[in-house]
Amino acid sequence: MLDLDALVLEPACGERLALTDYRRDFRRHDDEIIGRPGWKFERRQCFEEQNSPSWEAFRRGDRRESLSLLGTRHGHWTKIAREDKERGSVFHRVRVVEEPLTPYVRWELHALRVQSECGMPIRVIGADRVRPLERSGPLPEIVSLGGRVLYEVLYTDEGLLDGAVRFVDPALVQAWESFIAGLYEIGEDAVAYFDRYVANLTDPQQQRG
Repeated sequence: MLDLDALVLEPACGERLALTDYRRDFRRHDDEIIGRPGWKFERRQCFEEQNSPSWEAFRRGDRRESLSLLGTRHGHWTKIAREDKERGSVFHRVRVVEEPLTPYVRWELHALRVQSECGMPIRVIGADRVRPLERSGPLPEIVSLGGRVLYEVLYTDEGLLDGAVRFVDPALVQAWESFIAGLYEIGEDAVAYFDRYVANLTDPQQQRG
């Protein structure tokens, strides 16, 4: 039985990292960890991607250009998936979706489909799976690496990445990794979800509002 108290993240028990420090810290741990998986849990439905021509094209309604740009990333993601597998440190991702999809999630699912096709393990779950757990508000955005470190990833009100709070308590990291792994097990493959639901949405603006 899930112990919700085991998932509580007390900011005072972690270390606040500015954006540059978070990226540096993440890269360091990601490079050092071999033979143990990583996990990502995405709950928010609205973000703002910076330096993403594909997202910008999607926002302005140019779906063809957006998808074309995503297609150019196949080689990049295939290389990452292969390297992760060789190191035994596969990075798993769980994306929560609420229907109807927000414009951002709709675009992101196109991106996740590409990544999944390239060998990245990504699954989708409906918001109904986690909503009973959200007695005090939406669950946080989480990244964990190899049982060693967990980040509560932070965003501005506008959805811009704003650093993270780092936690290293082994029990806390294990609790979250087990929780995300459980969601992954019941999730739907990103490609299957995309083909079943997203592929039938033809107007890139129809989800706005």
